[in-house]
Amino acid sequence: MDRNIDTVFTDPQFVAAPQMEPERQYYFIDLMKTLLLARATELGRKPTMHIETFGCQMNEKDSETLAGILKAIGYEESDGEDADLVVYNTCTVRENANTRVYGRIGYLGNRKKLNRDKRIVLCGCMMQEKSAVEKIRQSYRFVDVIFGTHNIYLLAELLYRREKTGKQVIDVWDKAKEIVESLPRYNKYGFKAGINIMYGCDNFCSYCIVPYVRGRERSRAAEDIVEEARHLTENGVREIMLLGQNVNSYGKNREDGIRFAELLRMVSKVEGVKRIRFMSPHPKDFPDDLIDEIAANEKVCKHVHLPLQSGSSRLLKAMNRHYTKEQYLELAAKIKERIPDVALTTDIIIGFPGETMKDVEDTIDVVRKAGFMSAYTFLYSKRNGTPAAAMDNQVSDEVAAEHFNRLLQAVGETAAEQAERWTGRTETVLCEEYKEETGLMTGRLDNNLLVHFPAEKEALGTLVRVRLEECKGFYFLGSQL
Repeated sequence: MDRNIDTVFTDPQFVAAPQMEPERQYYFIDLMKTLLLARATELGRKPTMHIETFGCQMNEKDSETLAGILKAIGYEESDGEDADLVVYNTCTVRENANTRVYGRIGYLGNRKKLNRDKRIVLCGCMMQEKSAVEKIRQSYRFVDVIFGTHNIYLLAELLYRREKTGKQVIDVWDKAKEIVESLPRYNKYGFKAGINIMYGCDNFCSYCIVPYVRGRERSRAAEDIVEEARHLTENGVREIMLLGQNVNSYGKNREDGIRFAELLRMVSKVEGVKRIRFMSPHPKDFPDDLIDEIAANEKVCKHVHLPLQSGSSRLLKAMNRHYTKEQYLELAAKIKERIPDVALTTDIIIGFPGETMKDVEDTIDVVRKAGFMSAYTFLYSKRNGTPAAAMDNQVSDEVAAEHFNRLLQAVGETAAEQAERWTGRTETVLCEEYKEETGLMTGRLDNNLLVHFPAEKEALGTLVRVRLEECKGFYFLGSQL
């Protein structure tokens, strides 16, 4: 393992630190807690922290761990970047994500001139890129701590190193040493939470940088996942999202033989779990036993997010997706036939190298035939280091925009048609967000549709019955029964 640490550090506290995790990190949490208490005395208040998360739900889950560690140290949450400690948990899937981060770092640098004790931490996928780390090292020397995706659990240890040396700390690993999950965690919602069931990806889609920044697939032990679900429900969580870059691959690198369908059953048996979601599967290996489990298990939501990326078999081959347009449609039809009322959603990339209007028409054909409830649509972003970046026939921005608009129209029409079928039905809804100014609650159906309806704030986090009265395309207006 490559550990890029700038500072040779022989502090006695490091010598005395436990070697086993997570005991080692709790040790550094206590050390940082002492340092922060002294800082609080100087300030006459509790120091504040702010975490800005870029990217996917895996990053959101990582940020909950980061927030839990910082709260255990003694930081108080703040809404803004004027906080005493700011963490950017970065994404690098698209180039504009990197550009945005650089802009925000520059802003923080100006704020740090007004507060020399301000701490700036950068972590996540973008930090796994050597060019990004080198740019920050050279151009943004005021950044205090930099680390990647494989060692987020070291936050307290790295902060302690920064405080004791007074120097920038860079600690980026090429691969993970171990899975460390038993750390303080801040659950943003209280009633719903995500659980990482695996890390990394082995698919190597030609456009995607994720396998290079998050590493190869590593599945957690099923008993650890179940125990985490039990702990969450004991603390009020009712809906659990099982997270992985490709959940279908769960268990492939383990010897216990437990695969994803069985894991769903195990989690569903935890007392207190009312709903289970998962994100994301891969169409190339969506087994029949998983379809059967979703259909039969009342706690598993009848929503399958099935990334398409393109409806062109030619482009799918170039993307290294391992299925054709026809195979995808066959799978979508099978899922809809065997899981009554299932909602299919998807991801689609527009502007992949060599894409023509014929390829876009093939994609629109799949959108209409599969009947997606919604689709996340993205313009292709060239990522250095991926095979697609070196492909000929890169699509111009103007052509990609034309293709994108054609697709958006089809997605909007199809989504509205699918949602309209639910008008007049009464469904169970998880109350997720309340707006004081309108008195409206926003809830989510089993199939992931949103509905807004009048309710009392006290209903937040509960499951209620709602009549879906007016379809607005991507959401409903309704009334609670």
